[in-house]
Amino acid sequence: MSKRVVVTGMGAVTPIGNDVPSFFEALRTGKNGVAAVTRFDTENYKCKVAAEVKDFDASKCFAPLVRRKTDLYVQYAVTAAQEAVDDSGILGQVDENDLAVYVGSGVGGIGTICEEEEKLLARGEAGVNPQFVPKMIINMAAGQIAIRFHAHGPAMSVSTACATGSTAIGEAYRAIKDGYVTAAICGGSEAAVNPLAIAGFVNCMALSQSEDPEAASLPFDQRRAGFVLGEGAAVLILEEYEHAKARGAKIYAEVCGYGATCDAHHVTAPDPEATQTIRAIRQSLEGVDYDPATTYVNAHGTGTSLNDKVETTAFKACFGEDAYRLHISSTKSMTGHMLGAAGAAEALACIFALQENTVPPTIHLEQPDPELDLNYTPNTAVQTQIDTAISTSLGFGGHNTCLAFRKVQP
Repeated sequence: MSKRVVVTGMGAVTPIGNDVPSFFEALRTGKNGVAAVTRFDTENYKCKVAAEVKDFDASKCFAPLVRRKTDLYVQYAVTAAQEAVDDSGILGQVDENDLAVYVGSGVGGIGTICEEEEKLLARGEAGVNPQFVPKMIINMAAGQIAIRFHAHGPAMSVSTACATGSTAIGEAYRAIKDGYVTAAICGGSEAAVNPLAIAGFVNCMALSQSEDPEAASLPFDQRRAGFVLGEGAAVLILEEYEHAKARGAKIYAEVCGYGATCDAHHVTAPDPEATQTIRAIRQSLEGVDYDPATTYVNAHGTGTSLNDKVETTAFKACFGEDAYRLHISSTKSMTGHMLGAAGAAEALACIFALQENTVPPTIHLEQPDPELDLNYTPNTAVQTQIDTAISTSLGFGGHNTCLAFRKVQP
């Protein structure tokens, strides 16, 4: 028999807040996390803004020696995981063999790769850090989290590009739902604000080149011209419902559905027909009793021309005329695109909407595209009853993921 799955812990390191309370307050007030890049001199780069994590203190989780042996994306992931684990009180309450880790990344330790390549070119083989490989490999966030919390269940690093965080949560949900484990630490992390990543995204025509932080990340606005690179991590603790209830855990929301498909269409562009995006959304809502008027949709909403059109097409196909009753927004207008961490941060935004009965806004939505005529919650959060929330994530390679959450029902 399928088991129910609930969220009992949350952690976040984001461009608009380095813990969950700060992140939630920023969603409520429509805080802009986009600013001029500080990590390197952008004088000779077309892109000059990003959504960087500010004032991050790795020493809260890492001793200096250990910090030097870990890439920034791992530091973000472990910090968010520590907050989520502490929040949940799960340690000591579940058999370590029944605690899984599903934490992914889109590009992993790309910062470490850049640093060590410079050392190789300058000093040859002997200059490369012995910790290079374990610092940069894409599974190391999951590995470090498993080591820290003695999680002896599956420890997997999912990577589905910009859908990674959502896919990781969805696969953790399935593992608990089908009885393979009792609880899971799951989410995504990314730290790719560096010259190589920005140059790569610019040259494949994906990034906004606006120098104005207030006019760069523009989901659903007719001025949109690409996404803004973000970074950070978000982690959820998922737990089997009866286990959580028996131990008196705080329960924030229930995960009630998950859809995963692939366009199999193009390496970067979504299928304009949105066929598989539609299918992923429908999969996530199969068997879910919901009212469109009390449903929040956290759209992938990158601010690229194709993405925003495809999502609007998908919402109209899935919900028909009821699509106009949905409360939709793109929190990437605030956080930028956190790549492999985006879906996990946006899952937190769904839980925020359910907990606070508040729809976070799509900030900077000043000139709505007439073709995108749904309710995208422009500029200001809206307080209204929210009982169900879904989050869509679309990734390079054609990955489509949709997560569905609801308020916990007896």
